[in-house]
Amino acid sequence: MKNISNRRKDILKVARNLFLTKDYDQATMAEIMDTLKIAKGTIYHYFKSKEALFEAVIADIVEKNIEHMESIIKNSLEDALQKFQLLINAGSISQENEKIVEQLHKPANDALHTRLLAATLMKQAPLYAQVIQQGCEEGIFHTKDPLESAEFILSAVQFLTDTGIYPWKESTLLRRMQAFPRLIEQLLTAPSGSFQFLLEHMQS
Repeated sequence: MKNISNRRKDILKVARNLFLTKDYDQATMAEIMDTLKIAKGTIYHYFKSKEALFEAVIADIVEKNIEHMESIIKNSLEDALQKFQLLINAGSISQENEKIVEQLHKPANDALHTRLLAATLMKQAPLYAQVIQQGCEEGIFHTKDPLESAEFILSAVQFLTDTGIYPWKESTLLRRMQAFPRLIEQLLTAPSGSFQFLLEHMQS
């Protein structure tokens, strides 16, 4: 079982490096087989298609990102607002996986992109809910619905700013980004200006 787990990890690691350097359409399963010196039957035992492998690579990236965010929650001693900033900075997978994220924005990958966003939201929301609950205990936030507030914030920001979902105009994005800090403050009954950092983050 350990060998099976290690083999799968090896395939994912090589595939991730391949998708980071090549477009999805140009990358081949044969390249991964050649790199690992494994037979065709071996790679297809774990992943039935290149699409399934690509989806597994993305799921693995998201899972590692969630583990990093969980570590922040567990080990950080900051107050809720500072911890909120740390989670936001840690929550994006784009920076180190730019080419892979680009592939998700192609029309052919719309369904996969949507599944990824939904799965990511469901895993991130409970982490943000913990921070919101901490903020309520600290007297920074005031809400009886930490998890639902987290789900609402994450889904709204993600959907209304992701140009891979819809080609939003730049003026529309700017209008929304300027409003988000105020709207989140109202939702959480947070002090005025406390989420201004969010605007700076989205514009960076």
